[in-house]
Parts: sequence; C-alpha cells; structure tokens
Amino acid sequence: MSNQKRQYDNAKILLVYPEYPDTFWSFRHALKFISKKAVHPPLGLLTVAAMLPGKWPKRLVDTNTTTLKDRDLDWADYVFIGAMAVQRASAEKIIQRCLAKGKTIVAGGPLFTSAYEDFPQINHFILDEAEFTLPPFLEDIKKGVPQKIYSNNNHPELHHTPIPLWELIETKRYATMDIQYSRGCPYNCDFCDITTLFGHKSRTKNKWQMIMELERLYELGWRGNVFFVDDNFIGNKRRLKQEVLPLLIDWMERKKHPFTFSTEASIDLADDNELIEMMVNAGFDGVFIGIESPDKDSLAECNKIQNKDRDLLASVKRIQQAGLDVTGGFIVGFDSDKTSIFKKQIEFIQESRIITAMVGLLNAPKNSGLYRRLKKENRLLKDPTGSNTDFTMNFVPRMDPQILINGYKKVLAGIYSAQPYYQRVMKFLKEKKPQIKRNVPLRPGVIVALIKTIFILGLKDKERQYFWRLFFWSLFKRPKLFPEAITYAVYGFHFRKVCLG
Repeated sequence: MSNQKRQYDNAKILLVYPEYPDTFWSFRHALKFISKKAVHPPLGLLTVAAMLPGKWPKRLVDTNTTTLKDRDLDWADYVFIGAMAVQRASAEKIIQRCLAKGKTIVAGGPLFTSAYEDFPQINHFILDEAEFTLPPFLEDIKKGVPQKIYSNNNHPELHHTPIPLWELIETKRYATMDIQYSRGCPYNCDFCDITTLFGHKSRTKNKWQMIMELERLYELGWRGNVFFVDDNFIGNKRRLKQEVLPLLIDWMERKKHPFTFSTEASIDLADDNELIEMMVNAGFDGVFIGIESPDKDSLAECNKIQNKDRDLLASVKRIQQAGLDVTGGFIVGFDSDKTSIFKKQIEFIQESRIITAMVGLLNAPKNSGLYRRLKKENRLLKDPTGSNTDFTMNFVPRMDPQILINGYKKVLAGIYSAQPYYQRVMKFLKEKKPQIKRNVPLRPGVIVALIKTIFILGLKDKERQYFWRLFFWSLFKRPKLFPEAITYAVYGFHFRKVCLG
C-alpha cells in the first residue's frame, strides 16, 4: 500500500465550530437557568461529517460548549472549520492555533463562501453547498492533488443529503436540536443573501428523510424542541400539506409527541388556515417571521413584497390565535425611514404582543441586492459583522447616524425595559388560548431551572417586582400558562442584558 493511500485511509478529522459572541440570539444569559451551554448544535458540520468517508476517525469540538485543546489539534490530520460571519473573531483565533500546529485547514460555510479572499492562509475552501463541492475535494485528496478552492454555483437536490452525525456531540449540552427540511426562498428581499447562497427554488428533502432524521434524534434519547432551520419552511406549501405534515402528524402521535417544533416562515403563512392547523397538529408551537417594518415605504424599498399591502398586525394575530407563537424580526435604518419609525416600531411590537422581537440596525450582507446597490452608490464602509446587537452599520445611512443610533436605542428600551416587556408578556398570556398539552413528565432539570429563576429574578434582580407580579398572576389566573410565563421572564432577563447593558 502506498504512503498516499495509507494517509487517505487513516485521515483523522477534527471538526471545529467557532464561538458565538454575546448577541440577541445567543441566549447566553438565559441558558444558565436551564444548565445548557448553547442553543443550537453545529448542524452544518454534523452534516458534513456524515458526508466524509465512514472509516475516517472524526471528532467535533463546539467551542460554544467546550474548550478546544492542544491535544485535539495534535490528534488531527485535517481541521474542518465551518462558520457564519458573526463567528469571525473566534474563527480567526482557531485558524491561528491551527497554523501554529502546522495543521491542514479546510473551511466552509457562509463566512468563507462570502469572504474566502480574506483568509489566504487557509489550505482548502469547500464553498457553496457541500453536496456538490465536498466530493471532488475528497477525490482529489485520494489522488494526492487537492486544490485550494472548490466552488459550484449550482444548487443540489437534497434527496441524498445524509442524516447528521449526531454521535459527535453531547446533545444534553444544547437547548434544542436542529433539522433542515429545505433550502432556498421564493422571495427576493433586498437586504438578504439567502437567495444568493441557496437560490429561489425551495428544494426539499423527501418525507421519509425527515422521519428518519427525527427517528435518529428519538433513538438518541432527545426529548424537547426541534428547530427546522429552513429560511422559509413554507416555500413549498403543496408538498408540506400533501406529503410531509400528514406523515409528521402520524409519526408524532405514534411516538406520543416527544418533540415540539419551531421554524421560520414568511408572513403569508397567515393566509393559509389549513397549513397553520396542520403545523399545530404536527407539534409546531412557534414561528419566526421577518416583519421588518410597519412602514409601507420601507417595505417597498427592500422589496418585501410578501409584507406589502397587508394588515401586518392582523396577520400576526391570526397566526397567534391559531396556536403559533410569533417571533419577529424588525429593522431600522432603511433610506425611507423617518424619525417617526422608532415610535412606530415600539407601538407595533407592543400591540402585536410579539414577545421575542429582534430589532436590528440594517446591514448589507455581501452578495445581497442591498450590498450591490450601496456599492454602486459608494456608501459601503466595511463588511457586516453579522451581529444584531453591536450598534454598527456597514454603510452610510440616509438618516443622521447619531439620530439613528439614539432612535434604535429608544426602540430597545421601549420594548425590553422591564415595565413594557412584562406588560407585553401579561397581555399576550391574557389573550392566548392554551393549546392541548401532551403528557410530558416533569424532569428534575425543570425544578432546578425554576429554583434558579426564583433566586436570580425574584431575589437578586433589581426588576424583581415585575417578575413577582407575573409569577403570581400566571400561577393563579392562567396556571396552564405558568411555565410559559416563567420562560418569558427568563428571556426578558437575557434581552435586558444584551440590548440594554
């Protein structure tokens, strides 16, 4: 056997996931209540791991849940790094450690796909979608002639995408598990780069793939939330209603409802009562929707056609009343925004009862339509950080920057200061119709989480008066929603830490 063949057959692979900074979506301040290390597992790296030769020894280090040690690097022949833009600072540190050890680095994911030119020291780039770009890299390794860049602008079907290699992580360290059903989005929002990465066609896995992935999580003992990471879960409504959801409903009933589901969707979900009902029956209890702005001019500017010419508030209420909690994405900083937008955003969020409202300053991701337009207008300043709470923009806004930043801070205070936040939670719970709850055993972790919550929010927190008001009101007035009330109190603690300091 040749030395090259021997090296290929015994290649040891270390997959490393960089750390997230403290942002809105990190939920870092909330995770300590439930004794978890991170919200989401590194689904992309786990899927890539499943695409690698089965005989290759593999390890995965998620630096959000554990420490990358020198002995991990010493063990590896190849270090695979996958990252998003917001993880850049951590990724750069990991790269430097790999270089110091003389390790061969293989990088992919959104960060490197959009900015691989910034990382000349990396040995190999697996860009775009790995179903098309990873196999030729593996073939070239086998031949001993690996190239630096593997790229393919075509979009693969997902029928052969393997089940993620969940065995590489400790699932108990995470608050939720992730699953991907589709890629691509039929819309073309100006500030979004999803269609550049994944195209306009909604490409889906087949229904049996979904069941097999859920079966695997079930076999591993996972019980709890599963998040469908699709950028628009309802991109192919017909297939969902005719194939996927009926099978999912049946599977969940046979398994006695081990999971709850959440996902992302466009606002036109509100127009399809049948689809909402089927999602709720399948176990979905929450959906993230990009609302962006209550201002029609701003929606027109960013080509948010699915949000234009509709009553956004009524659409949100319709989804909520049907049984799906709505998490909302909002943006300030559009060219069309007037100074009145800050008050409008506060009023909409408070009136809609959207508890988790991610309000961010507009930024232009590389390869988005907005980025291209601003580049022509010579208004770009830098690449976006990917963070949603660092009070920065990567272009020159039309509004005076200081007025914009101050107005943005006003919005955050208007929705996440204790008084308006707890007020929004109580109004939401007063209006909510409790769903039929499944028989879920009370786990020891829930008791521990409640004790921590009472100690931190009820005794130590300076805003404890609002916590106790919600605590006793929900306990005696809406006892079925008491766990939800406590969860939202914990969320509020995180939001205040991240958004208000």
